[in-house]
Amino acid sequence: MNNWFTVKVKYTKQLENGTFKRVSEPYLLAAMTFTDAEAKIYEELGSVIRGEFIVTNIARTEYHDIFHYEDSDTWYKCKMSYVAEDADSEKKKKVSQNFLVTAHSVKEAYERLQENLQSLMADYDIPSITSTPIVDIFPFREEMDKEISRRPMTEEEEESYQEGKGVVFSASGSDVDDEDEEEELEEADSELEDDFEN
Repeated sequence: MNNWFTVKVKYTKQLENGTFKRVSEPYLLAAMTFTDAEAKIYEELGSVIRGEFIVTNIARTEYHDIFHYEDSDTWYKCKMSYVAEDADSEKKKKVSQNFLVTAHSVKEAYERLQENLQSLMADYDIPSITSTPIVDIFPFREEMDKEISRRPMTEEEEESYQEGKGVVFSASGSDVDDEDEEEELEEADSELEDDFEN
């Protein structure tokens, strides 16, 4: 099972004015385990960051899908929620899912998310869109994940990517379909609402 992990990396960065500053930057990558995530971040950033860097934190992060557009480097976290009915008990429950999308503004992130969710058959709400500090994402790459069976991009997908229509990155296992996980999300949401009301 593959998941998204947020990995924080600390290193000395050279700023545009030539001075050096110690920074801590988060990256998002697809990996199977925490150990795999750490190994991959060293592999990905080893040739990019000059000098030494250390991994200060790794956290599993739930994203249903990631929509990447070439024209922007700012990542927005979009929370989408909808009401689902349990087939057995016929009880309705609120399901929340997080998406990540690149955009120039909150308005554009909202529009791009709506564009990508237009095939969704349920009525949904987008209660929050927030800018994230994520510097870059590293989806699965065939050469780095030889043990994982994957397919190359089709010509149609390649053309769509070239035209700036965006590319969707998914990590199998990151869907919030498990009932326990949905209940945990609902409990976390209700705790936040209680805190907000107090």
